[in-house]
Amino acid sequence: MADNTQTEKEFILANPEREISLLGAQDQFVSLLEEGLNVTVNPFGTTIKVAGEPFQVEKAITILQKMDKLVEEGIQINSADVVSAMKMADRGTLDYFLDLYTETLIKDAKGRPVRVKNYGQRQYINAIKHNDVTFGVGPAGTGKTYLAVVMAIAALKRGDVEKIILTRPAVEAGESLGFLPGDLKDKVDPYLRPIYDALYAILGAEHTNRLMERGVIEIAPLAYMRGRTLEGAFVILDEAQNTTNAQMKMFLTRLGFGSKMIVNGDVTQIDLPRNSKSGLVQATKILQDVKHIEFVEFTADDVVRHPVVAAIINAYEKLESN
Repeated sequence: MADNTQTEKEFILANPEREISLLGAQDQFVSLLEEGLNVTVNPFGTTIKVAGEPFQVEKAITILQKMDKLVEEGIQINSADVVSAMKMADRGTLDYFLDLYTETLIKDAKGRPVRVKNYGQRQYINAIKHNDVTFGVGPAGTGKTYLAVVMAIAALKRGDVEKIILTRPAVEAGESLGFLPGDLKDKVDPYLRPIYDALYAILGAEHTNRLMERGVIEIAPLAYMRGRTLEGAFVILDEAQNTTNAQMKMFLTRLGFGSKMIVNGDVTQIDLPRNSKSGLVQATKILQDVKHIEFVEFTADDVVRHPVVAAIINAYEKLESN
């Protein structure tokens, strides 16, 4: 007897030349859809057959339609786009998927457009645009640092700010910082690596280094912020969960006229000594109702890395909540 819970539907490609763009090199997007939606996807020329539970098959067909629309508009799809589409389908927000591609934030060093990848990132970008201080709180892989740097460079290019200041506490090195070889820059640089990676991806290494030499981009440990008022600057504090309350207050009160601040962190990754309280945790409690400050919470669903990363985060969160 036939199993009524299974169904098969076809998606017909209007233009066969779009097949590789839609399904990925070596059909890599097919594997993502099959694993993420628990369906079977079989491409035959211009026909793509999708089999599985009716509800999941409908989702897969709708995702293929949305992705095909992007390809038709000349937008290059990657794995992160496919994962975002599946997550939005699960949340019932797939109708807004195409809206994510209407705005290009900036072009990266290779000339590729940088856009938001999901609804969480969209909220974050909107918060940065409309507030003086934005807090991005959530797990690694959600694009917090990268998008903060994107927005800083875009503001610099528009002439909204005169300089970019990027900082993070060097707490992970603890007392051992003094024993690491090299000068202070050599010692702190490993802790600022994600910031350099983002700058290099958007501006290229050469352009980044030129702007740093001219003092237009400044990368410094948090302690260097003390006693300064930051006018006309776009200031990003990364790994903010590792600030003490005093450091967080010191940092936030550096805000000068014509400046913007972004504070990013993950409260599940605190490396402070046991008796120290995280300045990020306290800030989320006491600044919620302050005007011109907005908090954006990211979850594992907003992770734009390999789908397994989100699953790993969820598994650890489940363990810790028991």
